Amino acid sequence: MTLIKSISGIRGTIGGTPGNGLTPVDIVKFTSAFGNWVIKKSGKKKIVVGRDARISGEMVKNLVIGTLQSIGIDVIDLDLSTTPTVEIAVPGESAGGGIILTASHNPKQWNALKLLNANGEFISDADGKEVLALAEDTEIEFADVNSLGKVTANNTYLQKHIDHILSLKLVDVDAIKKANFKVAIDCVNSTGGIFVPALLRALGVTVIHQLYCTPDGQFPHNPEPLPENLVALSQEVVKQKADLGIAVDPDVDRLCFVCEDGSMFGEEYTLVAVADYVLSHTPGNTVSNLSSTRALRDVTERSGNTYNAAAVGEVNVVNKMKETNAVIGGEGNGGVIYPESHYGRDALVGIALFLTHLAKSGKSILNLRKSYPDYFISKNKITLTEGMDIDGLLKAVEEKYKNQPYSTIDGLKIEFDKEWVHLRRSNTEPIIRIYSESASETTANHLANKIIADIKEVLGKQ
Repeated sequence: MTLIKSISGIRGTIGGTPGNGLTPVDIVKFTSAFGNWVIKKSGKKKIVVGRDARISGEMVKNLVIGTLQSIGIDVIDLDLSTTPTVEIAVPGESAGGGIILTASHNPKQWNALKLLNANGEFISDADGKEVLALAEDTEIEFADVNSLGKVTANNTYLQKHIDHILSLKLVDVDAIKKANFKVAIDCVNSTGGIFVPALLRALGVTVIHQLYCTPDGQFPHNPEPLPENLVALSQEVVKQKADLGIAVDPDVDRLCFVCEDGSMFGEEYTLVAVADYVLSHTPGNTVSNLSSTRALRDVTERSGNTYNAAAVGEVNVVNKMKETNAVIGGEGNGGVIYPESHYGRDALVGIALFLTHLAKSGKSILNLRKSYPDYFISKNKITLTEGMDIDGLLKAVEEKYKNQPYSTIDGLKIEFDKEWVHLRRSNTEPIIRIYSESASETTANHLANKIIADIKEVLGKQ
């Protein structure tokens, strides 16, 4: 069993013993800490709660809501929802914070409490540390019987989220209707099965071939929207002669597409395509994390604008976007953040902007993909051993390549013209991740292997 306590939330496998899994004891402990933090930070006694459809969701929700009530907090219960929907609902309800019950792309045995501030954005590093400190405080005081919080069920945010998307200036419903797209979707039997078809119908898409849209949490495959997990969707697109396929993860903040021939558009290129469309109408800066494709930088500079890189993590990307007044940003895992909507990854906003772009381009999705620079990312890792001097190792590699452009804001990223390699310690596993990118798979792998050899040489000296 696993329990991971981080600044952005509490994630773990269901069951086990307290402190070694996401047990009821741990859920109550961290929920009460967050509730007290919300009261202290915002002065409000109201929190929005929503969940994805995983099997443990209802059990975890009941514990979370009961705990919040026990410290005098009123709860707006969205029940089955999406991460971006909860993000929109927090300011919409003038709440002091939000809790999303989802382990994102993790398998069914996982669940998590993802924590939002009063703006509906993930809490900061400093705030996260404060919540974790409060969780260790045994002096938390609970409310008396006359001061318990109230629960209000609210099922209006599906429509509110859709209406919000339709109101965005760059979403052109008429153009999408005229394109008459035939779409296949894979919603991995989570809440995307509710929200994605509803959005597509609102956008004027009438032919929707649905795969795994029953929100019962019985994931039919690994829920991370990677090519190896989307074989059935790829086959469905070809079988139904669909114009494209759409896949989302269980909490609907990651998005990827399948081309009409069943090939992958590439999750790295979700943000690239959406940014290309946004930049053509709204000149401005862009941001992605250090491990995302260079193609976003190419598209941004081609349009005469400036690209900036952030440390890995949605909070870091959002902070850099605010700092640079970016008009679009996100992560290469299919996460689109469009500030005109809100500062959170939103697959539903991404779908609307992408379909508008595709419709207005007059191209097939395959030809749209061919219009972007082609890069390949090689993903590797080295397992850490106890006592390994990670800081010293990264410093040694940095010294070796000190004449190359490099960044140390998140591990070490070294640039070689239009190629790069990024080394960073994982926050969740005892490994160093090594990502490299080049215009060819062979070169990307070669670059990764070269850096791995350098690391092994340093380890030998250590």
